[in-house]
Amino acid sequence: MTLSLNIGNLFNDSSTHALVDELRKKNTEEEILEFEEKFNSKNENNLHVYICKFLKNRSISRALACKWLVTMINKKESEIQALRLK
Repeated sequence: MTLSLNIGNLFNDSSTHALVDELRKKNTEEEILEFEEKFNSKNENNLHVYICKFLKNRSISRALACKWLVTMINKKESEIQALRLK
């Protein structure tokens, strides 16, 4: 069984290009996580939803999406691990 996620039009074209440009600018883990936190606090959908949509539509490279998603997932996993140790 195949599931398809149809997020719809999340942004207009200029906003999409601006977000993709921001994703490309951030290189360090700290920059990525800081941007994610700001973005998620100001938007209805979390950043990972947009990254997945961009990846599906081939708006960003697999390498860029991987860098961002792995960084965000590693942060979440470390937060979960810290809570388990308490």
